[in-house]
Amino acid sequence: MGVADLADYPWDAVAPYAAKARSHPDGIVDLSIGSPVDPTPRVVADALAAATDAHAYPQTVGTPALREAVVDWFARRRGVPGLTHAHVLPSIGSKELVALLPLLLGLGPGDIVVHPRAAYPTYEVGARLVGATPVASDEPGEWPEGTRLVWINSPGNPDGRVWDAASLRTAVARARELGAVLASDECYAELGWDAPWDVEPIPSALDPRVTGGDLTGVVAAYSLSKQSNLAGYRAAFLAGDAGLLERLLTARKHLGLMLPQPVQAAMVAALGDDAHVAAQKELYRARRARLKPAVEAAGFRIDRSEAGLYLWATEGRDAWESLDRLAGAGILVGPGHFYGSHFPQHVRFSLTATDERVAAAAARLQAL
Repeated sequence: MGVADLADYPWDAVAPYAAKARSHPDGIVDLSIGSPVDPTPRVVADALAAATDAHAYPQTVGTPALREAVVDWFARRRGVPGLTHAHVLPSIGSKELVALLPLLLGLGPGDIVVHPRAAYPTYEVGARLVGATPVASDEPGEWPEGTRLVWINSPGNPDGRVWDAASLRTAVARARELGAVLASDECYAELGWDAPWDVEPIPSALDPRVTGGDLTGVVAAYSLSKQSNLAGYRAAFLAGDAGLLERLLTARKHLGLMLPQPVQAAMVAALGDDAHVAAQKELYRARRARLKPAVEAAGFRIDRSEAGLYLWATEGRDAWESLDRLAGAGILVGPGHFYGSHFPQHVRFSLTATDERVAAAAARLQAL
């Protein structure tokens, strides 16, 4: 399979529901896409502006300052001490990394890529791009022989599932039995809501409690899009097995996958400032507190959703029917069909709307 064989972009199917929602007298409330709406922090924007003299090509491996900032951040925020510059590698946002990882690992026909049952679609796209076979499974004991790459997503998109340290340890052990790389997508890790993640840090797959201090075959992906409102900057990184990252670095050099120098400077500032992350989390906490009871009042059951930027909900009918009902109230959400075949009756409500739009959504939902 190649690029020409990929399916049409799924969000095009939402267009009729978006049009219906836009016809609402008070306008649409778009809760379908997890794109930040709040301003980029000033400390980050200032760092970007100060680095605009970027006349030379940037290094694919990242500046020493950026790699040091990632190392420090993992130790301070994620409970992962002892990383070095060799353990980190920047990427141009996390989506390209997810999509290209099977290619960069040399996977192809006959290889299996495991991903979550409720899954961000790009895990499957990356597998199909190289002719590998995607398998949806959340149970390590079910992962088949022939698996070469396992994607864990914690907290999950769309379902907000968190893998605790014990569960991650089981997953890493199984991946090693299979000789597979375990890649943990952790982009929502700063956004824990329900106990115990309201007070405990969400664990990384690189946590010593998970790996026993051995990072062989384990990598973690992280993006600053969510915690720092940098979606437009395309600012992300990978960390973990140094030998594996060296292989990926070589491939990325050949492909010209270089993160722009000003963005690297902005990332250093973002990773070093915890205050803006805490402030952004409180904005999302308040929006979630307003939206969640309204979704339930409208007849939906919320499943999981203990962390992340979404409410994963069902009213016991096909997701397209739920989309139509909600669009009639001027609310647009994401259908569960987009996240695999296992949740056709779920929809995803995003918290990434302004306070005013979230309040409007809550009022409309309560009136349904």
